[in-house]
This record gives sequence, C-alpha cells and structure tokens, in this order.
Amino acid sequence: MMQTIYKMKRWMSVAVLILVAWGAAVAQDPQFSQYYQAPLYLNPGFTGITPQQRLAMNYRIQWPSLPKAFTTYAASYDMFVEELRSGFGFLVTTDRMGTAGWRTTTAGLLYSYKVKLTQNIVFSPGLYFGYGTNGIDRTKVRLGKDLDVEYDQPGSSLDPDVARLGNASYFDFGSGFLIYSKSLWLGAAFSHMNQPSISVLNEASRLPMKTTIHAGAKLNLSSGPRNGSRPSYLTPSFIYRMQGKSFSQLDLGVNYHIDPVSVGVWYRGKPFQQSINNSIQQDALILTLGLYFSQFSVGYSYDFTISQMGTASGGAHEISIIYEFNSKPRQRSDKRKYKLIPCPTFNSKDGFWN
Repeated sequence: MMQTIYKMKRWMSVAVLILVAWGAAVAQDPQFSQYYQAPLYLNPGFTGITPQQRLAMNYRIQWPSLPKAFTTYAASYDMFVEELRSGFGFLVTTDRMGTAGWRTTTAGLLYSYKVKLTQNIVFSPGLYFGYGTNGIDRTKVRLGKDLDVEYDQPGSSLDPDVARLGNASYFDFGSGFLIYSKSLWLGAAFSHMNQPSISVLNEASRLPMKTTIHAGAKLNLSSGPRNGSRPSYLTPSFIYRMQGKSFSQLDLGVNYHIDPVSVGVWYRGKPFQQSINNSIQQDALILTLGLYFSQFSVGYSYDFTISQMGTASGGAHEISIIYEFNSKPRQRSDKRKYKLIPCPTFNSKDGFWN
C-alpha cells in the first residue's frame, strides 16, 4: 500500500513539473499595454527613429492577486547614425511566472535603414537577431524526501524524469517594417521567423512565429503657442497580434494629450476568435496616464480584467520610462539634416521635423 502511494506521489509530482514545462513552452510572448512605450519590442523598424539616443525601460506585473504573478521586464537602447541612414539598437527582456520560477530571458541586436519615399514619408525596414534561454529555477523545486530529492543540492533529483527537466537555449530571428510621416504610421513585425525549439524536455517544441500589425495617427486639436494655448491632440492607434494557430488579440484605443500630460483608454480582446458559447472573448479595459517632457517621459497603466477571470486576478500594473539624450551638443546644421526624416510620436517634443 505504501509503495503504491509512493508511486502515485512520484508520478503526480513529475506530471505537474512536465505540465508546467510544456505549458510554458507553448505559451505566447509577453505583451505590454503601453506598446508605444516599448518601440523596439514592438517592431525593429522603430530602431533609431529619433535623432537622439534613446533608453527605454518597461515593467509589467500581471494578476498580482494570484500566487507568483507574471512579471515582465524590458530594457532597450537605440541610436540613429546619419552617415549610414541607419538605426542600431539593443534589447533585453525577462519574463518570469509560476511558483517554479519559470523564466525566459532574451537579448538581441536590432538594425533599421531609413528610405525616403517622398518629402514627408519614410520607409524603415528592420531586423532582429537574438539569443534566448528559458527554463525552471531548479533551486525552487521541492518534491519531498520520498521522491529522492538531494537536499544538499536544492532542485536536484535522482529521479530521471525530473532530472531531464532543464533549460533551453536558442537563437531567434525577426524582421519588420514601418511606413510613417509626421502624423501617420503603419507597420508590421514578424517575430520568431526561424521558429526556434524551446523545449526543456529535450524534445522538439517550436516557438510559433508571431505577426504584429499596428497603425496610428496624430490628430492636432489646436495650433499650440500660436494661439497662446498648450498643444493638444489625439493619438488613436491599434495593434493586432497573431501567434500560432490559437492566439489572436486586438488592442484598440486613443490617448488625449495636452502637453505634457496624456490620458488614454484602451480595449483588449479577441473579436475574431469566439469561445465555445459563440461569445466574444473579452480581456481587459486599460487606462493610461503619461507625462512627456523634452527628453524624458514616464507612463503608467492599469488593466481592468473584464474576462471570465474577473477582478480576483488583480488586473495588471505597468510602468514605462523613456529617456532621450545627445552625446554631443546639437548644431543647427544637424537640425536641418534631421528635418529630412519625419518621425511618428505620441508627443510634441522635438523630432525629425522640428
């Protein structure tokens, strides 16, 4: 009897670990509600799109009311090289979830090239080359003494089914493009084009390619300093994501700006994917607040869960920070050169057209 109970505990624990590993392997990419504040994560075509050098940092915690909430971090740096008409960048992301400390970390290089189609329209294709790792933090695995865990080495096990759980490393490749003017932009990005294997079970498990389509506009509501008022405008936009055969999602919303303050409301759902009872799968209602200054911007957003999960999950909190700076004093001649290239933006600070 005791031997039977032992075997049941053993296989149940092993099954749980394998299900965690399999579930993480088929999970979708993390996402940011303030996607416009994570430009390099959104599309490599955004690389080097401002005349200044740019640092961006993003943090998101999803479902904080649940044990071991999902947390995502991203940091990027990019710059524009006028002589090469090119943008160069670097992006690092970390995503952590679950009690077993499942973590996915990626680091990659980005490149874009600026092609002037007309006096006011620019085409910016981009590439991404990355390297990633994912797996369980074995030091947090606790299976109990009766499962032959070596306590002097946390996370290790004499059980071969548990021991085969490890970390996976992989190379990643993506591309994207952006067509934009001073007030309109349209782009698409294609992530995981090589569909890398991310299995931690030493089996074939491919990360499906993700396709992202996004567009937006800047609609001026006032002429700003000419009539003595601060510039005010609307920036409606959307982003549509597809990954694999089972995932699709639409974010749609608008931000209202009266510099330096921005407020916005967004909807996230799956209007093209119906549930079993043929109802639209709702996800979240998102409220945003941002402050935009000449070189610095900060944003906060909160996701109100409107899916069947309800408010018990705690929604999601997100913070973004962008800092732009020049490595040397900017001359008037530089400003004339930058004026040749417009730049889509969610604020009225100096850009390529000023």
